Amino acid sequence: MHSRTVAAALTVLMGGAGVLTLSTTAQAAPAVDRVAAAEARWYAAHGPTVIAHRGASAYAPENTLAAVDRADTLGIDWVENDVQRTKDGELVILHDESLARTTDVEQRFPDRSPWKVQDFTAAEINTLDAGSWFGAAFAGTRVPTLKQYLNRVDHNDQKLLMEIKSPALYPGIEQDIVEVLGDEGWLDTGHVRNKLVVQSFDAASIQTLHRQRADLTTGFLGTPAVADLPKYAAYTDQINPQHGTITKEYVAAVHRLTGAHGKRLKVSAWTVDDAANARKVKGFGVDAVISNKPDVVQRAVRP
Repeated sequence: MHSRTVAAALTVLMGGAGVLTLSTTAQAAPAVDRVAAAEARWYAAHGPTVIAHRGASAYAPENTLAAVDRADTLGIDWVENDVQRTKDGELVILHDESLARTTDVEQRFPDRSPWKVQDFTAAEINTLDAGSWFGAAFAGTRVPTLKQYLNRVDHNDQKLLMEIKSPALYPGIEQDIVEVLGDEGWLDTGHVRNKLVVQSFDAASIQTLHRQRADLTTGFLGTPAVADLPKYAAYTDQINPQHGTITKEYVAAVHRLTGAHGKRLKVSAWTVDDAANARKVKGFGVDAVISNKPDVVQRAVRP
């Protein structure tokens, strides 16, 4: 079954601000209990949400529109990507700080080592082949801009887990992202509540984003000590750890806390590409699993 048939339930699992509006503590407890009960019912029926890491990156070049489309054909609603900024201020989708691994930049611009994203203009990056490294069928694939990526995700009726990549390299990138989200229609209620989570390994970047747009759902990438979790819960809604760093007890400790928007703190584990580990983290009770092979994980975690 395509997961879009349970879109409302996915909103409960992955969504952020605005689902509950509560005026008193007395009102809050029963309402939160009702949400938790709804989540438990959905989880029992469907298992954790599956998120395509850099798109369906085992089957198409990572962080390209082709990878977004491949996730769509596999029936995967959520895709994950990485956002960086070019020399002239355009936001583009690429994982590495260097263009060398996933484009032909070394051949096109041999004298510009180490080929950092921040040292190239958007027009220069747009000339690069971002697909041939993966396979001849993808020759000529381009590095998408954030605008192009958002439009494709919207076109496919998908949802986005966006990573702010290396924000220390790009001062002010949080505001740049907010502006692009607004320009492309991603700051309306429907997108903010149902279709968007922004995450980073950089806690300061997530704090900055939370100050700028407190309605956005945010996630911290990493495995903070249990004693430190309350600090993160003040400005984030998810703790998203590498799957090998967690236990069932750790996930339970995260779930005992209420996140920035008054709901249970969530856990999205990465990067799981095999059925055994997918079933393992499902047993831990994670809310989502991030995978390069989302179809493999989807089959493994589905009840």
